[in-house]
Amino acid sequence: MSHKRIPKRNAAIAAGGVVALGAAAFLLPNANASQDNASGATAAPKTLKATQASNLSSQLQSLLGQAFAGSYFDSSKQQLVVNVINGDNNVIVQAQKAGAVVRQVANSTSALQAAAATLKTKATIPGTAWAIDPKTNKVVVSADSTVTGSKWDKLESTVQGLGSNMATLKKSSGTFKTLVSGGDAIFSQVAQGTVRCSLGFNVKASDGSPAFLTAGHCGVAAKDWSDSQNGQPIATVDQAQFPGNGDFSLVKYNDATTQAPSEVNTGQQTVPITQAVDATVGETVFRMGSTTGLHDGQVTGLDATVNFASETVPGGTDTVTGLIQTNVCAEAGDSGGSLFTQDGGAVGMTSGGSGDCTAGGETFFQPVTTALQATGATLGDGGAGAGATADPSATASDPAAGGDQVGGVADPSATAADPSATAADPSATAADPSATAGDQSGTGTGDVSGTGDQSGTAANGTSSKHHHKKG
Repeated sequence: MSHKRIPKRNAAIAAGGVVALGAAAFLLPNANASQDNASGATAAPKTLKATQASNLSSQLQSLLGQAFAGSYFDSSKQQLVVNVINGDNNVIVQAQKAGAVVRQVANSTSALQAAAATLKTKATIPGTAWAIDPKTNKVVVSADSTVTGSKWDKLESTVQGLGSNMATLKKSSGTFKTLVSGGDAIFSQVAQGTVRCSLGFNVKASDGSPAFLTAGHCGVAAKDWSDSQNGQPIATVDQAQFPGNGDFSLVKYNDATTQAPSEVNTGQQTVPITQAVDATVGETVFRMGSTTGLHDGQVTGLDATVNFASETVPGGTDTVTGLIQTNVCAEAGDSGGSLFTQDGGAVGMTSGGSGDCTAGGETFFQPVTTALQATGATLGDGGAGAGATADPSATASDPAAGGDQVGGVADPSATAADPSATAADPSATAADPSATAGDQSGTGTGDVSGTGDQSGTAANGTSSKHHHKKG
């Protein structure tokens, strides 16, 4: 795989650095501008990009007030669907004139939020999660494989008490856990061994110094971070939030002259990150991680609450709120990595989830917009290397034309080199996970992978050399 190298002593880790493409084909920005299918003052829905749909949704939320009951992006038709609870024809006409598809539903936003609040009070159980799903107009409650017996009975009873048309309960494969075990090219040495996480996005701190965002449970686990396993620290945690209202850390580079390009390197092309954007239910998003590479999927819920089993407090619960819920797969080692859109929007950083990239699963992300607001940081101005890529439209096609799921996109071989030809065998850069010591990847904050986690070349890699870990 071809990687752009940046001198280790003078440069930043490329944001969301990667190792190899997974099954997903990376499809780059849609060259078509937004089209308004309406001619004159008709009520025909507009054809929109996901970012445009998000902006329209925000405008309609203000316009419709209490009648607004959520929205989602229909990626197959590239239209915004808006839920309304008021049968007033004037409300419907306003939304339609704005370009949305209008759907009348039973549950208001306030009623769904009240249901979520009840779940928080009565059913904060490790291994559970919930989020409002605008497609079903219900709160979707998930329980992982650890929720059994009396815990399941309590959760089921609480959900049933909300009413049959208010919430649904489903089983999720695997176990909800933070995904710290083998992240991408940032390391810290602690008493228990080596902590390894992923870099999310390079940013500027409020004082103008170069920094990056990553997962909060990484910042809680360790203070000093390096770009190689046994290297000297290059960055120090400035702020960290976990658990509670978010899972994010701001980590400042120790060298104020560090170049921190605002970009994501997919391994085959570099995507400039131009703005922070809010997630929209139904939109296609891409996730980078060193364990599993590039994968795509859809946003399925917003303002999600996840109850992780606490590793630091026996029998305790680490509850995190305000997360983005998706069906993008992830595995141990992808924690902190970049979630972004096809046109260079920074969406989130990997927090945790369940399942894997073989059987599938669900993953939760810290919104970038919330992390920036809380830390006072801003996305960088590009720095060295920003924009130094080939025309993205020349290497891939629009996701809307090829499906939204992994495997449902255009043939990767038609738009990018065979991953097997561009990435070294993972076994050549990282030791077999079965040989590691002290792995605590099950749950909790500072996952410790032990001192034997990496071998040879991985331990000596620079910031632009990405490490593999066998799945």
